[in-house]
Amino acid sequence: MFKTPHYDWYGKGFRLRAAITIACQLAFVLFGYDQGVFSGIVGNPDFLDTFGHPSSGLEGIIVSIYNLGCFTGCILAFYFCEKTGRRLAMWIAMVWIIVGAVLQTTAFSVPHIMVARFITGIGTGIETSTVPMYQSELCEAEKRGRLVSSEPLFVGVSIVIAYWFDYGMSFTTGSIAWRLPIACQMIFAFMVIIIVFGLPESPRYLYKHGRSEEALQILCDVYDGTPESPKIAKENRDVLEALKVEQEHGEYRWSQLLKRDEVQTGRRVLLAYGMQFMNQMGGINLVVYYITSVLQLNVGLSRNPSLLLGGVINLMFFIGSLYPTFFLDRIGRRKPMMWGSFGLGLSMMLISILLSFQNQGGKLAKDTSSASVAFFFTYMLIFGATANCIPWVYVPEILPLHVRAKGTAVGISSNWIWNFFVVMITPTIINNLQWKAYLIFMCLNFAFVPLVVSHDSRPSQLSRLSLSFRH
Repeated sequence: MFKTPHYDWYGKGFRLRAAITIACQLAFVLFGYDQGVFSGIVGNPDFLDTFGHPSSGLEGIIVSIYNLGCFTGCILAFYFCEKTGRRLAMWIAMVWIIVGAVLQTTAFSVPHIMVARFITGIGTGIETSTVPMYQSELCEAEKRGRLVSSEPLFVGVSIVIAYWFDYGMSFTTGSIAWRLPIACQMIFAFMVIIIVFGLPESPRYLYKHGRSEEALQILCDVYDGTPESPKIAKENRDVLEALKVEQEHGEYRWSQLLKRDEVQTGRRVLLAYGMQFMNQMGGINLVVYYITSVLQLNVGLSRNPSLLLGGVINLMFFIGSLYPTFFLDRIGRRKPMMWGSFGLGLSMMLISILLSFQNQGGKLAKDTSSASVAFFFTYMLIFGATANCIPWVYVPEILPLHVRAKGTAVGISSNWIWNFFVVMITPTIINNLQWKAYLIFMCLNFAFVPLVVSHDSRPSQLSRLSLSFRH
């Protein structure tokens, strides 16, 4: 356990809670920015010249190795987050990101850019395993869905920022057109580092490590009350009771993550893993990372219209994410995921059908290919409104305290390993399979619908799973 420097910059109550939320949102800006920035870079002439015009397979590896680094960061978070605490873990994540960004900015060879992106990914993996849990542990239960889902909303914000930055820089020549957008991610990392100096440690982490008085004081500061305040007294009592149960049974080991016990620990961990699997395997990163290439290769547009349309399509991601940010605590988790998966599958099906007419040539092929662009818009809008935010709320929400750090890391690792898989294969499948590539994601999205519906087959148990986080 480590004690990190802390400065009382934000006082108590609302200002402190706002600072916590802003820090978490900025951390997710980094997450989205590094995903979005490469969408407009991979086709840049100077970028291609610098790295020897990589084949579609090598291009997929260069881009996707970042996600493999994120997975590695999750593995590292497994082992040290419970020792370092949430604040120090966030600092460590930012250092990895800054080092990786410097190396990416100065890259002149394929091995150099690959190592740099892997290092950046390690920081992002640590960050995404820590930040949603930290936000969840420092907010009221009735506001948790809205606050945690605001973090993926800022993924959408940063993807849009990165994409339009790329578009603006596409009118310049030389390496600055792609090096400057990559370098600018360091701005957000330094902002997070500074803000975290004034933030408290997670009270649940402090309780677990025997620092009960400090944890109680943080609860008083965050909720601007006294130990006798009903909300603070209840939070204090609930956490201590949960820790007592954990101590009676001993600390959970990795081998016990899938254990069938009275609180269904194994089922919760599997649900956490599965929800993040669905988040990635619906095909979102085919669009986020490669929309410019898709519009050029599959739709047949020239580069400048592809860049413009790609920017507006990514804007739909942000617009859609506004819906759960404001309404998720009212609409629940299951129904939006069910209808969202159906809508995503339908969008992929229509894209595939419209692109399939290209083989016939002529005006029909041109018109139907152009019409497919509308369903890229629809896809991103639906994803932002459903599958973007909900998994990030759902994962820490269903995991009990005794397994929350390990279980969250398992869930987030699912996000990154399948993210890596999709990003790696996308250049190859959009080149070789063309319109048939979208059928893969159509089938997966439609398959997710009955899986989500089946979660409702034992409603009383799922109610207990959702409610248990409040304790």
